Amino acid sequence: MTQSLPYSNAICYSGFRDGQAPGAAIPSYEEIKEDLLILQPHWSSLRLYDCDQHAELVLEVIRKEKFSFDVMLGAYIVAEVNNYECPWGGMYTNVVLDANKIYNQQRIEKLIQLATEYSDIVTSVSAGNEAIVSWSDHLVNTESLISFVLQLKSALKQPVTFCENYVPWLNVLKEVGEELDFISIHTYPVWEYKSMEEALSYTIGNYNAVANAFPNKQIVITEAGWATNSNGRGIEPHNVSEDLQEVYISQLQEWAKAEGVLVYLFEAFDENWKGSSDPMEPEKHWGLYRTDRTPKLVMREKVEV
Repeated sequence: MTQSLPYSNAICYSGFRDGQAPGAAIPSYEEIKEDLLILQPHWSSLRLYDCDQHAELVLEVIRKEKFSFDVMLGAYIVAEVNNYECPWGGMYTNVVLDANKIYNQQRIEKLIQLATEYSDIVTSVSAGNEAIVSWSDHLVNTESLISFVLQLKSALKQPVTFCENYVPWLNVLKEVGEELDFISIHTYPVWEYKSMEEALSYTIGNYNAVANAFPNKQIVITEAGWATNSNGRGIEPHNVSEDLQEVYISQLQEWAKAEGVLVYLFEAFDENWKGSSDPMEPEKHWGLYRTDRTPKLVMREKVEV
């Protein structure tokens, strides 16, 4: 098995602050620079989810300010088929779905453009994010996904992946996986009601299951983390806190380093635009730093050490 990407300290980065959101106001050059200065002492690899204006500005800041980060750059593809299983709305008109297919092709072309322009920074690319899992509100079929992957592979020198929850890799994504340079999985024990005592072993079990399904492919964990607040929607409030996040992240990093497994922690900063309007919505509370950029316990301990 060849290693497409080396082990490094890696984290998912999205810089949207209060009052900002994808498709609306985006962080400024100076705000992104501030974020990267915070992250630079601890992380060498960043994952960006889309090849939008925000990501383009992040790449510009890295180059102009001579940061040493390498980047996994994604194309955030949207729904091409309806998903009757999505609990929060995965249904669209045919007009919307047809427009989405055009949009997705444009996203792949933009990803190729940016990965080429910033080939010194972008070290891998992803053809999408969580677009196959059963609850996705931006579902695509595997035929489209394979088409995107093949386009990227033919146009770029960087290794190509697709980022998805660990479950689909064990069934519907076998064909897609064979086309990829490496497999990227997401694993969240806390979303599956696991206690801290079970968490790391559950994560390792998810990783091993996919590794056994693809014995000739490198397996990268492109999302793993622990929320610090919850209103009870999908995550039990007693099972989240800064203390629990610190324990899980520390255990996960220790295992990843010992095994040489590349793990992109989710995520750098809390993002209040996510989820519902409830301030305790768990989607808003995965950051290792708060929205005001102050560090949570796990990062305070790293700084103090």
